[in-house]
Amino acid sequence: MPLPSLTRSVQVLGAPGERHEEILTPEALEFIGRLDTAFAERRLEVLKERRRRSGHLAGGTPLDFPLATRALREDPHWRVAPPAPGLTDRRVEITGPPERRMAVNALNSGAKVWMADFEDATAPTWTNIIGGQLTLLDAVERRIDFTTPEGKEYRLGEQLATIMVRPRGWHLLEEHLEIDGRPLSASLVDFGLYFFHCAQRQIDAGHGPYFYLPKLENRYEARLWNDIFRHAQELLGIPRGTVRATVLIETITAAFEMEEILHELREHSAGLNAGRWDYLFSLIKTFGHRTDFQLPDRAAVTMTAPFMRAYTELLVRTCHRRGAQAIGGMAAHVPSRDAQANTAALAKVRLDKEREAEDGFDGSWVAHPGLVPVCREVFDEVLGERPHQLDRTREDVEITAADLLSVRRIAAPPTREGIRSNVAVALRYFDAWLRGSGAVALYGLMEDAATAEIARVQIWQWLRHDQADRATVLDLLDAECAALEEEDPRARVTEAREVFVNTALTPGLPAFFTPEAYTRHLVRRTENRS
Repeated sequence: MPLPSLTRSVQVLGAPGERHEEILTPEALEFIGRLDTAFAERRLEVLKERRRRSGHLAGGTPLDFPLATRALREDPHWRVAPPAPGLTDRRVEITGPPERRMAVNALNSGAKVWMADFEDATAPTWTNIIGGQLTLLDAVERRIDFTTPEGKEYRLGEQLATIMVRPRGWHLLEEHLEIDGRPLSASLVDFGLYFFHCAQRQIDAGHGPYFYLPKLENRYEARLWNDIFRHAQELLGIPRGTVRATVLIETITAAFEMEEILHELREHSAGLNAGRWDYLFSLIKTFGHRTDFQLPDRAAVTMTAPFMRAYTELLVRTCHRRGAQAIGGMAAHVPSRDAQANTAALAKVRLDKEREAEDGFDGSWVAHPGLVPVCREVFDEVLGERPHQLDRTREDVEITAADLLSVRRIAAPPTREGIRSNVAVALRYFDAWLRGSGAVALYGLMEDAATAEIARVQIWQWLRHDQADRATVLDLLDAECAALEEEDPRARVTEAREVFVNTALTPGLPAFFTPEAYTRHLVRRTENRS
């Protein structure tokens, strides 16, 4: 369907690449330009509201369930839309970047859903962003098969995972695309390019355009996405309600507005997900200035911690009360060639998934195809032939604001090993991110932007409350820099160190490391051009 012309066109500043013209068509650019023009101002309002609320919470305003929406929460009658085709059974979901090899493995993995992640698992280089869109287009068209130079074949099977796409968050820009001299919203670029090229193709294939929405902090951000869905469907002549989206509850403020978020998106809702790693990051970022929110070593904060149990149980109860599916958190272990280590890791994954299935979750996430079988086995045991367990409404669960904020019950000072581990993980992840990799296997775990964020904000929190010494952190940082340089001579050690210092060792805490790191991609691009 042709779109009316914009008075101002989108300018492509990124370097041309192989097949880029298939994605960056005049019509596709027109479409994302129209989305950005319609919603750019509201995006800025969202970011302004985040800063305002963050200031209030830092100033001592208590966090609680909103009084203004109490009647909505108490209304027993409203429900979200029923599961869309391909999303009825979601017992195992696999996540990863939309990179060609990983996409084939994920689609063939036996998981019910593959979440193509432009956000936490993708370093947003221009090549990665447009290459990711090409991967998705080729996957939908079933022309993604390829053979490596070494002769290894990657071929799609018959039973494929349903595709869901996670665009980047509202705080990020796509500096390679401009309109009126300003960069476009990265969220709208990722959403818009996929929607334009693949929405109708997915409908024709029997599914639809499905999304995961990251980093939402309140109901107004859900309302913004719902309006974007309506507008996009109207522009392309797609029936309203065809889009479906699962919201990641991965900020502490969103945990207090789960019902409201479902309500705003109800015609487009595909449930909620327990984004555990970003949730911990958000908790520290929001309350890191307070002495009663000091978390111990990252490895010591498990899903059995009282405040994490409160969060996940409330999520299941909220979803099932409204007819929405509840999807559990990430299993980040990477299978090892060490049989003993692998057995121990898989046992931990099994326990985690058993807890989720028994609590009422309808499915869960894994980061590696090797974890799909154990997750599927656990949910098969609980679900049997049923596609989900929406009938478990968990009316036994009663969660208060105090329950969600009961961090002090596991408070403990960091260990030296915990400090060293955070420095090591953050530094190596920043290096990998700067070199174009957003999902990195480190020390037996698949690390992404969320886990790197936890590592660096914990360092900041411990320094702020004198639970770690700055000189000690700098000594550990120097030691890890030397080790990284020895491990890989290609490592961008100096830049990775600067990102760490600028986002973890400053008096004020930057909200995200990604804007700081992204500017370095742009500097490198400019240097390469000159």
